[in-house]
Amino acid sequence: MSTTTRALAAPSAGAPFEAVTIERRDLRPNDVRIKIAYAGVCHSDIHQVREEWGRALFPMVPGHEIAGTVTEIGSDVTRHQVGDRVGVGCMVDSCGECEMCEADHENFCQNRTVWTYNDTYPDGEVAMGGYSQEVVVAERFAARIPEGIELDVAAPLLCAGVTVFNPLKRWGAGPGKKVAVIGLGGLGHMAVKIAAAMGAEVTVLSQSMSKAEDGKAFGAVDYRATADGSAFKELRGSFDIIINTVSVDVPLDRYLGMLRPFGAVVNVGLPTSPQQVRISSLTSGDKVLTGSNIGGMAITQEMLDFCAEHGIGATIETISADQVTEAYDRVVGSDVRYRFVIDVSTIPAE
Repeated sequence: MSTTTRALAAPSAGAPFEAVTIERRDLRPNDVRIKIAYAGVCHSDIHQVREEWGRALFPMVPGHEIAGTVTEIGSDVTRHQVGDRVGVGCMVDSCGECEMCEADHENFCQNRTVWTYNDTYPDGEVAMGGYSQEVVVAERFAARIPEGIELDVAAPLLCAGVTVFNPLKRWGAGPGKKVAVIGLGGLGHMAVKIAAAMGAEVTVLSQSMSKAEDGKAFGAVDYRATADGSAFKELRGSFDIIINTVSVDVPLDRYLGMLRPFGAVVNVGLPTSPQQVRISSLTSGDKVLTGSNIGGMAITQEMLDFCAEHGIGATIETISADQVTEAYDRVVGSDVRYRFVIDVSTIPAE
């Protein structure tokens, strides 16, 4: 049994989006039905629609930065009520029983994490994402969006927000710590806002100075261009944490040189080619080169509560359904400040 809703689907790799009707399953006892208001455009949506990360499932409805309102609940639902404002991020199911799930790391489920789109549930249901007007998910994968954050600026928090909040918290960003953020894009601007709200001293490291005014408005105390190489010398040994938000090759050895002893370079972007680093860049100061992958549902909720407390939302450009294909090209060209968000009410009816 199922119901239908309107959505934007890519019929094949790299094809323009089309307005289509898709099926959503009828509610199971632990499910909630969500009327989607906004869906953020993440760069990973583009990678998957363009089949840059391997074979994908088509037609594909992307979108894992989802904000909306609960319209119906299953018979066993206890966490949410009709009318609640909720968000759905990168995952929609896991076993709930393994060591990782019980430790609130559902994104590392030892049996199977089901991603929000371009994936299938164990029973064969194809997961369709947030570029649609409705979604049905298990209640534990719908996070509460607190009052104080509008739904449009909240949507990107479900991926971009938690992706940077998680490593900033893990590596101790806060008063007395110096944090550098590589890149001021969709992830980078959230990292600056969140690290500054945590009390850290934040520096943006960017190719050019074109976004310097924005970076400082978001909370950075310094903004340096790296293209000429001088920043690597001037800031050597300066930072406790460096969050690398870009998805292109960067000179990791030079960034490791910017760390204080015992500091960490944390990669949250996903370049498509292998990266290289000299081991001596790590041993000279007991430094850490690591990565971070979104976060479980507990830290996702913690992030949303933190952002509400500190008045943090994404800086967005709202677009309509007929602008999404063009928006993909603009994201690839770094022509967005700083996250596209789709008003899904503009998806045309049949």
